[in-house]
Amino acid sequence: MQLPNVYDLRTGIRRLIAASSVLLPRDTGIRAERWYRGYEDHRKLAAADAVIVSFGKSGRTWLRVLLWRYFAKKNGFEREGISGFDEFRLNNPNVPVLFFTHDNYLKDYAGHDRKADLYGASRVVLLVRDPRDTAVSQFFQWKHRIVPRKKLINGYPLSGLDVHDFIVSPEAGLPKIIAFMNAWAAAMESMPDLLVVKYEDLRADTKGQLARVLAFLGQAPDDAQLADAVEFASVDNMRRMEIENAGKALAQRSMKPGDANDPSSFKVRRAKVGGWRDYVTEEQALAIDRMVDETLAPVFGYSRPR
Repeated sequence: MQLPNVYDLRTGIRRLIAASSVLLPRDTGIRAERWYRGYEDHRKLAAADAVIVSFGKSGRTWLRVLLWRYFAKKNGFEREGISGFDEFRLNNPNVPVLFFTHDNYLKDYAGHDRKADLYGASRVVLLVRDPRDTAVSQFFQWKHRIVPRKKLINGYPLSGLDVHDFIVSPEAGLPKIIAFMNAWAAAMESMPDLLVVKYEDLRADTKGQLARVLAFLGQAPDDAQLADAVEFASVDNMRRMEIENAGKALAQRSMKPGDANDPSSFKVRRAKVGGWRDYVTEEQALAIDRMVDETLAPVFGYSRPR
């Protein structure tokens, strides 16, 4: 039986800290847990060959499955799921270690949030998505999948919001997502080893965008490898994996539904570009568009010229 690696052990320590921190005063416990999560991220970043950064619900799991399948097939390591942090490296020292992060906690450990200082020495893939779609997808993640403790340490409302209120909420919705994107937009010029990938482009040309990411990571995939990864990471196949994992206690939480009988609780929900408009009125949509146009940096192409 393979023993857990050091990062699995640290995750166990973090869970122990999370459990014990509830005994501390609320703010102290939150600071302690966020600091340790930042420490974990700092160690992983230092050990990684590249980092994939995204706001939550921007398509990270999909990109991770695409990359997992490519490296798994190429190196004869075949099983369904998603790799651990350095699982491939343990089997083949030539496979790059990829660190996937939502950039939530590193600043709590470092004491600042200067992206170029935190990530500038790393090869960075920045995955972005239309913040309106991200906000709606985050709503369903918040409603069905995020545990109360995670809501607390990330400053999310604990309950009581409908989808529109969530979208415009400073604690969880568009203002928070746009602040994240603007911070990265401001740092882009000082980070020469940065590749921006848009979810919408990945959806429109999955094979081409995957090839672009892999080339950035130093790979030279052939057409058959790309086609296999794209087929494996299709919406239908990822939903199948979630359904099959629903009753498995040890299955990865990121690849199983919150409730197998509720499609809105699945990790892979609709994958629809522009689907956010289905959840708001026309008047609300106009106000949401204005918020994006007036506050989001234009570099990503989601806001109209001011």
